[in-house]
Amino acid sequence: MNQLLTFNELKKNLKKDFSNLPVIKIALLGDSPTQLLNQAIRGYAYSMGWNAELWEADYDQIERQIMDPDSDFYKQAPDFVLLFPSAQKLRSKFYQSEKEKQKSFSTDQAAHWQMLISTIQQQLKSKILLMNFAPYDDGVFGSFASKTPLSFTRHLRELNVALDQLSSEIKNLFVIDINSLHARSGSEAAFSSAVYINSGFIFHLDFLPRVALEICQVIGAVKGQIHKCLILDLDNTLWGGIVGDDGWENLELGDLGIGKAFTQLQQWAKQLKQRGIVLCICSKNDEAIAKEVFEKHPDMKLRLNDIAFFVANWETKVENIRFIQGVLNIGFDSMVFIDDNPFERNMVRAGIPEVCVPELPEDPAEYLSFLESLHLFETASLSDEDENRTKQYQEEAKRTHLHVAFANEDEFLKSLEMKASINNFSGYNIPRIAQLSQRSNQFNLRTVRYSESEIEQIGIDKSCTGLAFSLQDKYGDYGLISLIILRHNKEHCFIDTWLMSCRVLKRGMEQFVLNTIVKIALEKGFDKIYGEYLPTAKNAMVKNHLASMGFELQPDNQWVLFVEKFIPRKTFVLPIIN
Repeated sequence: MNQLLTFNELKKNLKKDFSNLPVIKIALLGDSPTQLLNQAIRGYAYSMGWNAELWEADYDQIERQIMDPDSDFYKQAPDFVLLFPSAQKLRSKFYQSEKEKQKSFSTDQAAHWQMLISTIQQQLKSKILLMNFAPYDDGVFGSFASKTPLSFTRHLRELNVALDQLSSEIKNLFVIDINSLHARSGSEAAFSSAVYINSGFIFHLDFLPRVALEICQVIGAVKGQIHKCLILDLDNTLWGGIVGDDGWENLELGDLGIGKAFTQLQQWAKQLKQRGIVLCICSKNDEAIAKEVFEKHPDMKLRLNDIAFFVANWETKVENIRFIQGVLNIGFDSMVFIDDNPFERNMVRAGIPEVCVPELPEDPAEYLSFLESLHLFETASLSDEDENRTKQYQEEAKRTHLHVAFANEDEFLKSLEMKASINNFSGYNIPRIAQLSQRSNQFNLRTVRYSESEIEQIGIDKSCTGLAFSLQDKYGDYGLISLIILRHNKEHCFIDTWLMSCRVLKRGMEQFVLNTIVKIALEKGFDKIYGEYLPTAKNAMVKNHLASMGFELQPDNQWVLFVEKFIPRKTFVLPIIN
C-alpha cells in the first residue's frame, strides 16, 4: 500500500478488524502531542496488512522515559521505537541557551541524541526510528543565516546532517526524513501556526498521512515488506508516442519539449536498477519493433542490458505479469507496475490486486515527481550484490529456456554444474546476510528478522552457528542465497533460521543445506536437530518443508530429525573446497 490516503480514510481503517493481522509493537515518544500521529500510523498499518500496537508516552517526556531504566517505556519491549522531536521545541531550547552555548548547539544536540539512542540500545533490541527536523527559517539573520554560528536555521540544517551520519554509523537507527517531506509539501501545507498555538500539534491534519505513510514504509522495509521489481509499459510511458505507428525515429525523447519528461523517468528507473531493483518490460507491442527503440534511439537512457525480462506481445498485461512473476519467483506484492493507460492499470488491479499500481497523473511532465513522492522502493539495507541483480535474473532466463530442452530433471540439474560455498558470518558478508534476513518472506521457516548488529553478535556467539550459502553454475553466480542459524547446547541444536532465495528453488539446494546441517551436527556430537515452522501470510510454501526433509513430528508438537537415522539427501550441488 503506497497510495496516499486522507486522515479521514485512515480513521475509518481503525474501525476494521485487526484481529488476524500480525502485530508490530511501537513505542512513540514525542516532545509534542502525538495522538493524531498515532491514529494515522495505525490506519496505514492496517492498509499494509499489519496491526500496529502503539504505546504513547506523555508528550515532552522523551528524555525522562529514556533515562529512567524503570520507566513505562522500557516495560513495553517494543519492536520499534519512534522518536518525534520538533523544530519548534528545539528552537525554544536554542533561544534559552547562552550565547556561547548557541555557537555549538548543533554539535551538542547531535551528541545528546547519540547518548539517548545508546541508552535505549543498552536495554532494548528495538529498531529506532528518529524523525529529523522540518525546515524552520526564523528570519533573524535572513540570507546571512548560513554564515553565522548564532543562527538557529543554520544549526537546524547542521543537525539534520549529523543525524544522517549517526544513522549510517548505527545499524538499528533509521531516520524518518520529515525535512524532505516538509519541503516537498510546502510549509503552509505541513504546518499551521494557529493549530500549533491552540493545540500543540506540530503537523497540519492534511500532512499527517504523508508522515504516517513514510513511517510505515520504513517499518515495512525493515520487516521485509518491500518492492523488488519495477514493471514498465512502453508507449507513452517510457517514451512519447506509439512506436508501432510512429517509428522509433519519431518518438518523443531527449532534452526538448515533453521528451524530457520521459528521459527523466528512464534515468530514475536506471538509478533504481543500479540500486538493485529488477526492471521488466510489459507492453502490448511487436517485440522486435519495441526492442529496436532500445537498440537504436540515441536518447534512450535504458538499454536492453538494463532489462531483466522483456515481454512485448498482444496478450493481456495480467497474463504477462503473471509470467514475469513465475520466472522471477517473487511475490506479486513485491512488484510495481507503471502504465499510462487507466484501462490497463485497472485491469491489473482487478486481476492481481497484490501488485502496486500507482495512479499516474495525466500529464507526463508530472510522472517523475509523482512517483518520487510515493517512495515506492523504500529499503532498510544495501549491499554490493544488489547491483548484480539484473544480471542474475538474465542468467535465470537462460536456465529457464535450457530447462525446456531436458525431459529428465536430473539431467537438467547435472548440466548446470552447480557449486556451493559455505561461509561463517563475518565482516565482509554481514550486510548482505542481514539484508537477506530482512527481505526473505516465502522460503523462510520462522521469518525472524535480524539487523547487521544482531548478525555480528550471532557470528561470535559460541552457542550459535551461522552459515551463509552462495551458489554458482555454468551460467553465472547466484550470490548469497541461503542462511542457516543454529542455536545449540551440548546435546542437540535448534534451527532458529532456515531461509532461502526463491531463485534457487528446485535446484537441490535445500538438500545440500540439510546435508551440511547434519554434517555439523555429527561433528559437534548432537543426536537431534529440532526445527519449527511459524506460519505467516507469505511462507505457506514451506509449511511441509520439515516433513519433506525427514523431520518427524513428536507428541509435544516439535519437529525433530534424528541424526543417527539420517541418510544424506540426493543433490547435484557440489561444495567448493576453500
